[in-house]
This record gives sequence, structure tokens and C-alpha cells, in this order.
Amino acid sequence: MKVALIGASGFIGSRLLAELSARGHAVTAIVRSPEKVASLPGVTAVKGDVFDRDGLAALLAGHDAAISAVHFTASDPQILLAAVKQSGVKRYLVVGGAGSLEVAPGVKLVDTPDFPAAYRDEAQKGGVFLDLLKQEPALDWTFLSPSALIQPGERTGKFRLGTDQLLVDAKGDSAISAEDYAVALVDELEKPAHRRRRFTVGY
Repeated sequence: MKVALIGASGFIGSRLLAELSARGHAVTAIVRSPEKVASLPGVTAVKGDVFDRDGLAALLAGHDAAISAVHFTASDPQILLAAVKQSGVKRYLVVGGAGSLEVAPGVKLVDTPDFPAAYRDEAQKGGVFLDLLKQEPALDWTFLSPSALIQPGERTGKFRLGTDQLLVDAKGDSAISAEDYAVALVDELEKPAHRRRRFTVGY
């Protein structure tokens, strides 16, 4: 597929870029600094600004899908959504956060006492973005929330999928490697199973 990846040089974006390239997709890596993008097969790095709706829409046009891997605090969901719709791209996948996942009926992870204050603003903005997507009348979107802990690790390809509840293992831990997160998102791109909804991935 022809895939536009916004934020391709970031923590998650760089893993997605590697996974997409390894599976043979043609990727346009949209970043502020193209020189920071890894040189990989099928990857073309271009300079783009997530706050420039028209410019971003022009870069997205002609792709089969767009993936957004930018921080919610470093972008505007209204501009991103407007650019995707303006571009004519039909499929839009969003790298989400864990904060909006439920840990109990009606209780979100971000609202628990132990949620790190440093991540609260990002998590709350992620929840706002998800709510905006749910109001989209026609856009074919998917929002993938990681587990509570996402960090560099191995690409095992072995994980569980869930919907709106935080996934925890038998020890009570909630974790996923950034590499396996990328596997789950590219799987969804290739074989959509969560159209117009959020899902989550964890061990």
C-alpha cells in the first residue's frame, strides 16, 4: 500500500516505519526534520507541518492510508482530521494513548490516583481526540491504545488484543513493546478488524 506516516521519526513512528518498510509498503514519512528519518526500503522522507492543514492535506493526497504518530500535546486534532478529510485519503489510523482505557466500569486509567502527573495532559488530549473521531460521520478511522507501559523491546508478534478496557497479565502488569505495538497497528492496516473504533494491545 501507499501509506503516509505523520511523525515517522518519533518513538512509535520510527517503529511503525520499520515495520511498514519490512512488509513492503511504500511509505511517505512526514516529519519536521527529514534528515532524522531512517533510510529504509520504500521510504521517502518529506518535510511537513502538522499545523498547516492545506500543506498536510497536499502531502497526504494519493495515499491508501494515513497514520498519525504525533503527540496529542504537539498537534491539533481538528487540523489533523481536517487535513485527512481534505486529502481524500479513506483510511486513517491513530497512535493512541492508554489513559482513556477503562480500568473499571466508568473509570479511566487517566483518572486513577497513581496515574503519572507528567503524562496526564497528553492522556486527556488523547481522550478528546478519540471522542472527536467517534463523532466523524464517514471517515474510516481506527485508534490503537497501547498498554499502560510501552517501551523499547522485542518484536515477538505475540500479544493480546482488547477493546476499551486496559489489558493486564496474570501478574497485574500492563505492558507492550513499541515493536509489537507497531506489528498490531500494521496488522490492522493490512486486515482491518476495528473500523471506526478503538482497540488496544498488550501481553
